[in-house]
Amino acid sequence: MTHFAIEQGAEAASILAGTGLSVADLDSADRQIDARTELLVVRNLLREFPDRPALGIEVGRRYHISTFGIYGYAWITSPTLGEAISLALSYFRLSFAFCTPVVEFDDRQMIARIRHDRIPDDVARFLVERDTFAMHRVLDDLLGAPVEVRDARFAFPAPGYDDLIAAILGVAPRYGQPETSIVIAAETLRRPLPQANQATLTLCLAQCRDLIDRRTTRTGTAADVRDHLLAGTGAVGIAIPPSLDAVAHDLGVTGRTLRRHLAADGTSYRVLLDEARRGLAEDMLSATALSVGEIAVRLGYTEAGSFVRAFKRWTTTTPAAYRRTRARR
Repeated sequence: MTHFAIEQGAEAASILAGTGLSVADLDSADRQIDARTELLVVRNLLREFPDRPALGIEVGRRYHISTFGIYGYAWITSPTLGEAISLALSYFRLSFAFCTPVVEFDDRQMIARIRHDRIPDDVARFLVERDTFAMHRVLDDLLGAPVEVRDARFAFPAPGYDDLIAAILGVAPRYGQPETSIVIAAETLRRPLPQANQATLTLCLAQCRDLIDRRTTRTGTAADVRDHLLAGTGAVGIAIPPSLDAVAHDLGVTGRTLRRHLAADGTSYRVLLDEARRGLAEDMLSATALSVGEIAVRLGYTEAGSFVRAFKRWTTTTPAAYRRTRARR
């Protein structure tokens, strides 16, 4: 986004204002930039170019496979487009997207529903367009040709540049819909990718797993809390999650002190509880015959629907689909 703005005549300092970042920081392979900081850049970009109505599309179309590093190279070396998409969803935490694609496959098509209900309203349209058209551009790059979109819907009113959207997608979208979604035919997903290579894919996946492990490793107070939540759970799970104050008491601090320490670690009790639940859920789905409802109870959910929604938020897939994928592997 910063490079785009500079090319359009803006000053880097204006786009990075308030972030504490320099242009050199953006080129650092080790620098981690959190979502709040990126939202500042988005708002600065929108303020700098208030009269560019299709700004999100312009920026999104500049995202290529190489933008995503080793995560992107894993897609390139996948056997088919569908498998590249499945891989991208499995490691979605390595993406830069604010929108979350919830994907459903069947024998006829793939429906990618672009979830954006947690994005602030003032940047929602820009990020929906940026993320949607970045995903579309990457699919084009993978195939080496325009991907055939069967249907497209957007949850916002028709813009003044709807002809541009139709030209890029190759289909006239419907606007003002209950959700934003893209549909791709199943035969397109089965198309082989020209640079598929199993040995390289295996290497890329190992590096992707390492990146996720490094990003999710907890230390200090956060590690103590997560260890406490997981201690002695086994197959029973976290049927009755302890309160933050109860965990704080066991760790010998007050609830207020624990909240402050977790905030300093860049996390919260809720985030750590979700991490513990997710890990246990994945283990139970992979290694037990427990039903989804039984797993929900063991994780402290009052009904299966709440667990299913939480699992989709964590992994972009359903517990049943996750179990089927693990079984095939």
